[in-house]
Amino acid sequence: MADNIGNKAAKQFSENTEFANNGSFHVKGAVHYDWGMKDRLSRIFNPASGNTVMLAFDHGYFMGPVSGLERLDLLIPKLANHADCLMGTRGAIRSCVPPTFNKSIALRASSGSSVLQDDLSHESMVVDIEDAIKMNASAIAIQTFIGADGQKETIEELNRAVNLGSKFSIPVMGVVAVGKEMERTTQFFLLATRMLAEFGVQMVKTYYCDDFGKVAAACPVPLVVAGGKKISEKDALSLAYHSIQGGAAGVDMGRNIFQSEDPEAMIQAVAKVVHEGYSDQEAYEFFLQLTKDNTQ
Repeated sequence: MADNIGNKAAKQFSENTEFANNGSFHVKGAVHYDWGMKDRLSRIFNPASGNTVMLAFDHGYFMGPVSGLERLDLLIPKLANHADCLMGTRGAIRSCVPPTFNKSIALRASSGSSVLQDDLSHESMVVDIEDAIKMNASAIAIQTFIGADGQKETIEELNRAVNLGSKFSIPVMGVVAVGKEMERTTQFFLLATRMLAEFGVQMVKTYYCDDFGKVAAACPVPLVVAGGKKISEKDALSLAYHSIQGGAAGVDMGRNIFQSEDPEAMIQAVAKVVHEGYSDQEAYEFFLQLTKDNTQ
């Protein structure tokens, strides 16, 4: 058993130094992947900016019809053109996302419980890799509970997904779970994101935190920041801005887009931050103007 008593806290993060092993490829840590893996990553992460705007609408797999997601068939067509990647379940994608959109798909491949139970930590990989291939998924997403009751099972499921993904050149996005009783400290995210990267995932979805630049620097694969619960549009754009400035390679927003007063304007404003270097204030002014134009 590893001895964690007396270990020194890591200090040499060199946040202002670029990742040293990118070569000519635009996705962090991916220079040695095969062609198929790189092709799928290039569909997720825009080659021009190196970043991604993911639209998350996978909430229904454990929450049911969340406000704003009552009619996926009406919502997704309005927003898809402004996203780089659509994150959803196979049922929602097959029934509500026209294949003519030709968007990259981050397929939610883990599940295990619902909001009717207090404990959501025992998830397993429920989507066969063959089904992910049939859906032409650009990535599969597996939720992992570090420091929670379901840690061992979800780590095993994540590694199973990584093994299958490596076999068929499908990237795996490890999703850092944060349950009700789980801490959300810099030290926790340093541990969780690094663990998932060391297991072999090609990207990690996590949350913004204090000293986020250290978390991003210490993780050798791209970090995509979750939007989380609905906050004001101004605050959500600040979250996106500080995430990108801190070293994230994108955001995966759901409720802060589809529960916005103007979802189409909001996702376009987020894209301005992620791809065009807008500040949070510039993006908010863009959002207000676009909202005004849409109501005239």
